[in-house]
Amino acid sequence: MAAFARVRMVMLSGVACSILAACGADGVASPGEGVIVIPAPTPAPTPTPTPTPTPTGVTPAANCPTIAGPDQLANLGTITGPGGEWRNCGFPTRFTASTAIPKVTGVIYSLPGRVDVGTDQGATTTNTVATLTIDPGVTIFGATGVSFLVVNRGNRIDAVGTPTQPIVFTGRGNVVGSATDQTSQLWGGVVLLGRAPITDCLAPAATPGTAACERDTEGTSNALYGGAQPADNSGRMSYVQIRYSGFILSSDKELQGLTPSGTGSGTQLDHIQIHNSSDDGIEVFGGRVNMKHLVITGAEDDGLDTDVGYQGNVQYVIGVQRAGGAVGDSMMEIDSDGNEDTTPRQRVNLSNFTYIQRNNAAGNGAAIRIRGGADYTFANGLIVAPGISCLRIDSATTTQTTGPDEQGPPKFFSMSLQCNATPFRGSNGVTAAQVQAIFEGGTNNRSNYLPSLTNLFVNGATETGFTPFDAKTLNAFFDTTAYVGAVRDANDTWYQSWTCNSATADFGTSSGSCTAIPTT
Repeated sequence: MAAFARVRMVMLSGVACSILAACGADGVASPGEGVIVIPAPTPAPTPTPTPTPTPTGVTPAANCPTIAGPDQLANLGTITGPGGEWRNCGFPTRFTASTAIPKVTGVIYSLPGRVDVGTDQGATTTNTVATLTIDPGVTIFGATGVSFLVVNRGNRIDAVGTPTQPIVFTGRGNVVGSATDQTSQLWGGVVLLGRAPITDCLAPAATPGTAACERDTEGTSNALYGGAQPADNSGRMSYVQIRYSGFILSSDKELQGLTPSGTGSGTQLDHIQIHNSSDDGIEVFGGRVNMKHLVITGAEDDGLDTDVGYQGNVQYVIGVQRAGGAVGDSMMEIDSDGNEDTTPRQRVNLSNFTYIQRNNAAGNGAAIRIRGGADYTFANGLIVAPGISCLRIDSATTTQTTGPDEQGPPKFFSMSLQCNATPFRGSNGVTAAQVQAIFEGGTNNRSNYLPSLTNLFVNGATETGFTPFDAKTLNAFFDTTAYVGAVRDANDTWYQSWTCNSATADFGTSSGSCTAIPTT
């Protein structure tokens, strides 16, 4: 049809040309001679220009912000990813004075390697030299695998986000868009070093729990912690995400997402998510820090690991291993092996937690492993581990009733376990029957739990029917709750907005994706 129309148009044009040719050039009348003239076709309207599309995502700031103090940022050009393009502003290797890191549109911050906040002030000082303040909504990424942030003794961090503007620590791959739900080990993590008591001293002659007892953070050097100040203050971290951490610094030495080491009770840690750490989510080395509202997703070793005389309180923990069941060890490893009867003895109260254990081949063989003479109290906990044992206790020092700084065997109140056919395990002088007797010696405990959880970790009808334990009777730090588990019901939304979503756990539409960098 298109070819036929073109032939017809050529024929009509030829006829018109014949007529005009017969008239001759002089016979063509001008418009003023009263001759009828065929009007020219009305010109087509000028097309409206198509507007240039507005660029989506972030556009880089012109420069890095100027910050107060002697330690300035390095303008490292720009970095581009699916979220847009940012001005990459590198931290100095050390902040020697108090510094504030502002939220600036089009700016992202990076760690060039190890970045120190202040210098080590030793175990006996009580001063505060430098505080690193980080504004809500700031994103900081490790530029290399060996990048990590260290807050030295006598210095502080003030990283306080908001429910809608969390502070994000992550790795470069997350920024450029190469991170997936299986990614880990893009950078080191965040290390807090304090002057509170610890055990397992570097100096063989030092007395544990004293100012002479200090240690170096595993895999590092000159990252010392420990002292004799239980209320030491390393600052505050609230509404913070730490993603894709845990780089191997040396053989068998990896950093965690968050490593509080000798951190005192003056430190405030709450509303913190650790996502896809290649080692533990959080490992606490001694000290007295208390923690609330923790979310640990996708840890490749243990979710929460505590060591070397840690004494503290923890409430509201959601722990979920990565989907697929091939990654992750225990939800908790409680350890002080090799120094079993030293003091201060590890002593922790943990309440209102929901653990989803997916790795049926976990190396520790249990969702919770307690050893090293630790004294622990568990309350209002839900453990979903249908393919593995739930509770393992190693060594007679953990179940003994007398000894230095001893409070007896672990205690369990309002605990519900869904486990395999052997819920309890023992070793090194402890039998499975003894572990079971210790568990059943508490109140309102059950090992035949059949979950009715919704959205993976939110209490359903079964959990609502369980009788809770008043954790405030353990320590004034705790809230008294009318429920067990980490999340009361669908109306309890403490975990939403400031967390990030992945295939491991979905925290709702108000939370962004862990593989994306916030752009607002």
